Amino acid sequence: MTGSEVVPSSREVVAAEEVGVDPYRLDVLLRRIRLEVEHGALPSAQVAVARNGRLVANETWGAGAPRYLLQSVGRTIVASAIWKLVGDGKLDVAEHVADIIPEFGSNGKEVVTLAHMLTHTAGLAFAPLGFPKMTDRDARLAAFAKWRLDGTPGEVLQYHLTSTAWIIAEVVERRSGLCLADYLRREIAEPLGLDFALGLTEEEQIATVAPMVCTDGDGSDVDPWGPWFFRDRRVVAAGEPAHSVCAGAADVALHYQALLHSPLWSREIIAEATRPQVTAVPAGDKLYGGGVKPASVGLFVNVRGDNPDGWMPATGSPATFGHAGSAYQIGFCDPESGVSFCVLSNGYPQTGYDLTPRGSSMLINWSNLAADLT
Repeated sequence: MTGSEVVPSSREVVAAEEVGVDPYRLDVLLRRIRLEVEHGALPSAQVAVARNGRLVANETWGAGAPRYLLQSVGRTIVASAIWKLVGDGKLDVAEHVADIIPEFGSNGKEVVTLAHMLTHTAGLAFAPLGFPKMTDRDARLAAFAKWRLDGTPGEVLQYHLTSTAWIIAEVVERRSGLCLADYLRREIAEPLGLDFALGLTEEEQIATVAPMVCTDGDGSDVDPWGPWFFRDRRVVAAGEPAHSVCAGAADVALHYQALLHSPLWSREIIAEATRPQVTAVPAGDKLYGGGVKPASVGLFVNVRGDNPDGWMPATGSPATFGHAGSAYQIGFCDPESGVSFCVLSNGYPQTGYDLTPRGSSMLINWSNLAADLT
């Protein structure tokens, strides 16, 4: 496939051998994930594997649905909007955010660049913007103005759970004239024939999105923050951009294929966006990786880099990039092997995050198997 071709988004699954994927290793991967539904705690799982623009697996087990709430897996899709604007000459990540969004430039934040935000080093890791305030653009801009820095931009890596994505949404609107949901649909999803969406109505969610299911209780004692915040369909309908993209696993895997092959993005832009921009042990508590293990980040994605103990599979090449999502989800691709992978589930522990040895190793094992398919 040449760089001038748009990646086919057909859901047709071809034989693994046709695109150089080992069918026996693929079978091991699929059986391993299926077991967690048939004999484990997961209510459902959906998995897709692609190479050379073609799917070699697209399976759902359990009480699934066409779409899942992607949580942080959707951040690569959101990031790709910024990458496209950069490639189209409408944006530079070295720009100061306040030069794009003047309302942001208060309380010392005029020094923050878009690159700081995208690499989680802006010092705004826990800048608040909750429901229902986030549903109103004027209220969002007022919140941006009130945000205060936690530290000097560029000095500390600490995952920005919601603030960066809201800044991305406003930057996209300022530079494209489209809200983020419309930009993703018109400029990326529709040209590629993909079915991911941001801001699905409550009716669309009921009809097409797998509902969240508690894996270790009846759901009556869940933490209302974390992923359970997004059980509220009004929040998802409001288009919270860091966690509310909805899609099937095939959409995610094929979106990664498009990042590798489609002319919507130049190869130079993708290489720059997915190289390790910052590598450090994230600050914060263990829930978000703080003080536990180093992470390498690109422009709003995690990167393997020279960091086999980080957030991408150790069996992938240093160029592997993507994003995991709470609690049993991940999507990534390896530009060197050409393989892209996504697994989604609608199962969540009461705390929203599975920090047990079994839960932590499950995603690691799946990812390492998926990254070693050629």
